[in-house]
Amino acid sequence: MIAQMSAKLRRSAPLDKLNDAYFEGDQRLEHIGIAVPPELQVFETVVNWPRTYVTEVARRQKPKSIIMRGQSSKKKALEAAAALQEGFDANNLTSEIRLLNTEKMVYGRCFMTVGANEDDDEHPLMSVESPTQMSCLIDQRRRRMDAAFRQYHTEDGTRVGTLFLPDKTVQVVAGRKGWEVDTVGGDNGVDEHGLGRVPVVLFLNRRRLARWDGVSELKDLIPLTDAAARALTNLQVALETHSVPQKWVLGMSRGDFVDKDGSPIPVWQSYYTAIWANQASPDKVKVGQFTPSDLKNFHDTTNHYATLASSVTGLPFRYFGQNTANPAAEGAIRADESRLIENAEEKNDEVGVGLGWVLALYERVRTGQWPEAGKAIAFEWRDPATPTKAEEADAIVKLNGNTPVLSREGSWDELGWDEARKDRERRYFEQESVDPMLSSAAEELREGVDLKGDQE
Repeated sequence: MIAQMSAKLRRSAPLDKLNDAYFEGDQRLEHIGIAVPPELQVFETVVNWPRTYVTEVARRQKPKSIIMRGQSSKKKALEAAAALQEGFDANNLTSEIRLLNTEKMVYGRCFMTVGANEDDDEHPLMSVESPTQMSCLIDQRRRRMDAAFRQYHTEDGTRVGTLFLPDKTVQVVAGRKGWEVDTVGGDNGVDEHGLGRVPVVLFLNRRRLARWDGVSELKDLIPLTDAAARALTNLQVALETHSVPQKWVLGMSRGDFVDKDGSPIPVWQSYYTAIWANQASPDKVKVGQFTPSDLKNFHDTTNHYATLASSVTGLPFRYFGQNTANPAAEGAIRADESRLIENAEEKNDEVGVGLGWVLALYERVRTGQWPEAGKAIAFEWRDPATPTKAEEADAIVKLNGNTPVLSREGSWDELGWDEARKDRERRYFEQESVDPMLSSAAEELREGVDLKGDQE
């Protein structure tokens, strides 16, 4: 099983490396079919549209709250959600989910694992795993994971791995004869957890039926990025050669070029020299310059590629540097971002299902029992549209008009407050509800009743 999953990881490594290079903006022009001479490599220009696209979508995928559905009462639902939220916060998943979303879009897949926490038994570990270090085996018939394998190199170069199976997790190390169980002291390298399923959740980007590798979000954008890189590199070369008009001269040799002191100019190709002096006969020398070219065609070409990239990604054209003088109104911004918003919402739905499975595994490890059937764990996400305080406040006021639609805490949800902020506001309202004068009168009344009782 380890050999099979290792081979699978090796097969995906070249494409993973390519996608990573495009996301980081590290691809070289020779990789895209341009043989750039060494003396012109300084002009290489790569515009990093892939990072712009992925980062903008991931930035809009922010979890808001956890909902435990199917509970018999509101109190139980709140208690269950609070326990899950505590584990969520203990594992810093607010920041980790951002990494999950980014890696999933770059590589087309990502993983999360759940396991016991040696330092804190009450809060098992939920970890995001790099797809470049992990692979899995899927049972096509049952559509379930049979095994997963994570491997990496330690600081001293040792190759180690973790094999995740339905009933146990095995720590292994690469030896001379292949993979061996990694035993350290009294630890036999095997954790018999007995979960009945692999404690790993696979997240796929652009999921397709019967396909378990996912598709990188950069796939459609990479060709346009390459085309723009070619155009911009040619623009850089043209800019350098046309920023100062090219000169031509007839009737002179290299030795005829001298500076103002009569010394020979050492570099013949130094076309930036403002003044040329020569010792040749004036009637035999003809000097002139070529008419500089208009570089507008490069600008139009680059803008055309940017337009195509906008159509492929759904990012508004202004994200590619095309800004208007006046900022758009709030409604116009939302309409312009409609495809971007829907893209983020669809990805939130897919990621939310996977995170629900992760939290179900967390509850199993924490309590020893699975959540009851039909009581799904769901995620609420913040609105992926560009937020404005005025727009949010106006919507809440309108919803709470003559016939209120939202409760006070429902309004807080619409504002995107987390549970800690809500608790703080509840305490503030409780303090404001206490009138000092009424409290004093009530205290005097209680004291009078107590005195009367003592007298009787």
